[in-house]
Amino acid sequence: MKDIATLTTTKYILNKYNLNALKKFGQNFLIDANIVNKIVAQANINKSIAVIEVGPGIGALTQILARHAGKVICFEIDERFKPVYDEFLNVDNVEIIFGDFIKQELEPIIEKLKQDYSQVYLVANLPYYITTPIILSIIESRVDVKEMVFMVQKEVAERFSAKPGTKEYGSISVLLNYHFDIKKLFDVSRTKFYPIPNVDSSVIKLVKKDNVLPVDFEKFNKLVKDSFQYKRKNIRNNLKSYDLNKVESVLTKYGYSLSSRSEELSYEIFVELANTI
Repeated sequence: MKDIATLTTTKYILNKYNLNALKKFGQNFLIDANIVNKIVAQANINKSIAVIEVGPGIGALTQILARHAGKVICFEIDERFKPVYDEFLNVDNVEIIFGDFIKQELEPIIEKLKQDYSQVYLVANLPYYITTPIILSIIESRVDVKEMVFMVQKEVAERFSAKPGTKEYGSISVLLNYHFDIKKLFDVSRTKFYPIPNVDSSVIKLVKKDNVLPVDFEKFNKLVKDSFQYKRKNIRNNLKSYDLNKVESVLTKYGYSLSSRSEELSYEIFVELANTI
């Protein structure tokens, strides 16, 4: 079976099935097999591992994942691709679920996979228009996924791995750094896609931390989102609905005040705030 991740095969598929890339789904198809193989290699996937893929598109990444993983379950919102999967992904270890990934109940799917496989990973070329909501849905569902390897817009990758005090640092940086060790693996030029998007991409790896600081997650999650609700405003303004005396008592321990900005605080400080207020 020929690799999907080439310009020739991609055009063949689009022409044969009268398909086009839909902007509303953020569709840009990978056309470099070397990039696809590099993503799979960086994920260290073998037959003992099951993979969940979000937004497989015409299946360029799925095809290579299926060669290495024990099982691949894909969530795709665009049912136009069904005949493509019938032709190119008609293998025993690939399952396609049509629907909106964010609305899925992941926990029972993952628990079932863990009965047969040592680990469940998430690997995906994430649709750019919905990258952050997808990541947040994974975090908030608290599912047991050890590793995730994602291709995302380069600027988004910088926000995910941003450190306190940088302009990219925000609520998503805090939440991700609390749960995961984050590593940027490599950049991908926009020319590696068809049609060519307006932005470059980066591949990032998220590994779930074995030991996280104890905190009421719902409280922590809300506090972090509230802290960044108004950019350029200080902590006093963003957290005025909280007990500011308790907030200040934590901040002063670390050399900050209510006039400081949330962008300055590490995730550890947010944990202590959530445990105090």
